[in-house]
Amino acid sequence: MSAIINSVFTVWNQMIYAISNIRVFDIIDILVIAYLIYKAIQFLRETRAGQLAKGIIVLVVVYLIAKWFDLAVLRWVLAFVFNSAIIALAVIFQPELRRMLERIGQIKVGSGQLLDSEEERTKSAIDSICKAAGEMKNNKVGALIVFERNTQLGEIINTGTIIDAKPSLSMVCNVFYPKSPLHDGAVVVRDGRLYAAGCILPLTQNNHLLGNLGTRHRAAIGMTENSDAVVLVVSEETGNISIAYNGKITGKYTAATAYAELNDKLLASDEFEKENKFSSAFKQFFSKGANKKKAGEGDEDES
Repeated sequence: MSAIINSVFTVWNQMIYAISNIRVFDIIDILVIAYLIYKAIQFLRETRAGQLAKGIIVLVVVYLIAKWFDLAVLRWVLAFVFNSAIIALAVIFQPELRRMLERIGQIKVGSGQLLDSEEERTKSAIDSICKAAGEMKNNKVGALIVFERNTQLGEIINTGTIIDAKPSLSMVCNVFYPKSPLHDGAVVVRDGRLYAAGCILPLTQNNHLLGNLGTRHRAAIGMTENSDAVVLVVSEETGNISIAYNGKITGKYTAATAYAELNDKLLASDEFEKENKFSSAFKQFFSKGANKKKAGEGDEDES
């Protein structure tokens, strides 16, 4: 018993010593490493790297077994594979690495804040999408557009087709043209680009919604119940434009009012996030805050 107490006392003294001698640079070092680990986990979830990581773990286990039982040939083959792994990873993940480096290259330091072109891309995307929504409203063409925010929508994107296109009025209208193969699903907007189309969204399980809400509207609400995304809906039945957020949906927007509402929801907190990228990332990772937004029930019909 005394040995256990002495061990606990020793560990406690070591912790007190470490905390009392910690420097500001040590804290920065820890935060940077934690942020890099967070981004690595995010990368694994959003790309094929998740499956690759499982494969690497299997190979490592096989290598340890080969080493334990002294299987010389198998151990030599696996050692050769591991030595070539870095080059193989660079080839396999060339598109993802290129996109990551492009994002880093877009960051500019000025006036004590981190500034990049993401806000401008988002504004341009909102403008083009709202103009397209106005056209689809007039022609009663159904549409479902998801704006990704902090919550990554990799699982939703995997159900559709990657298009990664710059938003424009004609591009959005063509995707939702009734004879288009992707018109029945949702479009996911990521980093100001039409990233994926034909995506399948989860339907809401809320039984207290108005009975005349159609599948698109229920999918929009369901998406916002499971993430912090903002979803724009155009009713095929009535042409009405609705916006869903935080599990609620509001309707009867025009192209202009939808533009103002999307700007408010997607860009209102940008200045705060730019002041401290690290605290924003940690807030997203460790907590899921409840945002209080103005919302009501929509009254659109949908077929």
